[in-house]
Amino acid sequence: MTPVKRTTKKSETNEKAVKNIPVGLGTKKNPPRPSLKGGSNAGSPPLGGVRGDLQISVYNQDGQEVSKISLPTEIFGLKINSDLIAQAVRAQLANSRENIAHTKDRSEVRGGGKKPWKQKGTGRARHASIRSPLWAGGGVTFGPRKEKNFSVKINKKMKRQALLMALSGKLRDGELIILSDLKLAQGKTKEMAEVMKNIFGALALAREKSPTKVGAPVGAPVGTSSAMIVLAKNDEAVIRATRNLPKVSTIGVGSLNIVDLLSVKYLVMTKGVVDEMKRIFKL
Repeated sequence: MTPVKRTTKKSETNEKAVKNIPVGLGTKKNPPRPSLKGGSNAGSPPLGGVRGDLQISVYNQDGQEVSKISLPTEIFGLKINSDLIAQAVRAQLANSRENIAHTKDRSEVRGGGKKPWKQKGTGRARHASIRSPLWAGGGVTFGPRKEKNFSVKINKKMKRQALLMALSGKLRDGELIILSDLKLAQGKTKEMAEVMKNIFGALALAREKSPTKVGAPVGAPVGTSSAMIVLAKNDEAVIRATRNLPKVSTIGVGSLNIVDLLSVKYLVMTKGVVDEMKRIFKL
């Protein structure tokens, strides 16, 4: 005997409404999560709505805009995931931590090889060594040990993705500076200081003209901010000339890491560095 289905006017109305919903337009309980990769298929447009090639100005050492360059979206157009970046920073800082705090236990303290007095007959407490943790000058029971491991594991792809997101953030915030070339005749600090002065002057001018344009600098005054110069290959002249400049450092493109990248305000690189990044990241 089949049960009798009770229907009301309200239930009939709901059934009709459900039948009239087109296929694929219903609400999904578990919508797909946005991908970590950039481009038009990401969860949201990279750089606040900019799609396709990312155009940015190229300056010379005199601070003059000479051309434009299209940056690859696979490196500079990713959607920012702050949780992944924080995880990569935490892992790098923990893995670079030097464990130097170390206390000696009773087996490492010098002396104490002889029993201080015989076991019985003296009326004193029995002791086997003067280097016991109970004695002054003896070992430490629960002190810090250098064998403690502070390392944090992070997947290679996650580490790489966090670095690319940090580079994308530099472009999004207008903190990426592209130079046509960087060559110093004598490798003097005075030469490098003049180059940085010209670059920061050009950025300040670009900020006044188009403060909302992608690639235009924003935030603190450029003259008081820190900068890091990325080199495509080892250049002793640039390294020597930058060594005595406050808040300015150099790094090889193969040594780029997220901690050094986030510790400075502006990132300075040449067009050759962009090509080298494509080769390193196999794009």
